[in-house]
Amino acid sequence: MMKVLLKSALIYDPTSPHHGKKRDILLQGNRLLSIAPEILETKANILSGKGCIVSRGWTDIAARSGEPGSEYKENFTSLRNAARRGGFARVALLPSTFPVTDNKSAVRFIKEHSEPGLELIPIGALSQQLEGKQLAEMFDMQQAGALAFSDDRGNIGTELMCRALEYSRNLNSVVMVLPWDRGLNGNGQMHEGPVSVSLGMKGIPNQAEEIRVQRDIELLRYCGGRLHFMLISTGRSVELIRKAKRDGLQVTCGVSAHQLLFSDEHLTGFDSNFKVIPPLRSKEERKALIAGLKDGTIDVIASDHCPEDVEHKVREFEDANFGISSIESTFCTAYTALEKYMTAEEIIEKFTTGPERTLGLQGQSVGEGAHVSVFNPESNTEFTSATWMSKSKNSPVIGMSLRGEVY
Repeated sequence: MMKVLLKSALIYDPTSPHHGKKRDILLQGNRLLSIAPEILETKANILSGKGCIVSRGWTDIAARSGEPGSEYKENFTSLRNAARRGGFARVALLPSTFPVTDNKSAVRFIKEHSEPGLELIPIGALSQQLEGKQLAEMFDMQQAGALAFSDDRGNIGTELMCRALEYSRNLNSVVMVLPWDRGLNGNGQMHEGPVSVSLGMKGIPNQAEEIRVQRDIELLRYCGGRLHFMLISTGRSVELIRKAKRDGLQVTCGVSAHQLLFSDEHLTGFDSNFKVIPPLRSKEERKALIAGLKDGTIDVIASDHCPEDVEHKVREFEDANFGISSIESTFCTAYTALEKYMTAEEIIEKFTTGPERTLGLQGQSVGEGAHVSVFNPESNTEFTSATWMSKSKNSPVIGMSLRGEVY
């Protein structure tokens, strides 16, 4: 792999002695070989670092892989390529695979497909087969390398949720949930509001999320443990979590990048690439999410990467699967949405210390031997089908120009 010498790049990492300084950095892939005020290297591709920001490697806390079981949608090779293009050094994979990641062998299988500079982190299933009936073997999975437990979009009952929190407390692990109560219009296709009414579409109300956020916060208060809301989408959810944090509960939360850039108004053309869970909400809710990021209530920006093949996505809107292939465009999507409201350094924190703190990871400070991420906020990136790395192209940003460029 060709070495790259980046001249005079700005370092952002409060844990590094190089923080806030401009340095020459010698890279091979995303591994930092050398860092100094000036590096003379003749056997490297020399690039100007003007405008570039170098940070500790980014972590995606909520992504999905097609492998095992649906390799035609995404395999580990295409996932790693897409994640690298997105600037990530670590990717946490949700357990909704075939077979489900609900045992130690499945956890080890995922870890074995990590590569230098791209670590795959298994998230074990909360319940066996994601059926919401019996707890999975959480202890065995943790011993094998699972850092957290989730049923992804699964419907977790109150009793099981309580037992999961109690058990995870003993393991000092985190329970990750996607709050979605299907009892409120479980067949909904998009955000419930004026746009859904005008389109004649069944809506998913804000309350379908907020009821679960309220329930799980109260269960956390009762049972103890650590709880992470993977993906929230409403201002009321932000308020509830903000109060829970003030009350001293061990709760964190994340938001997908596409929730910050798009709204339900983008669905007026019935483009199924905008069909996601949680659904794209109104502009007002989007503003509340941005405020939650700014004040620190929202800890993480995640990809919510969900690759889908043409057969399951390019069809009538109501029949199309939920999900966006997003890992390679996540940071540019977030930066485009947030650059007027937050500094690049503040945004980077949601990709570094935020997910690290949530999962209990140790980040590598920017220095020799570390895997880093490099981003230029002064450039633009054109996303095209020809350059798309994921096997699945179910993304609304293909054909768009977004702010920033990941190296």
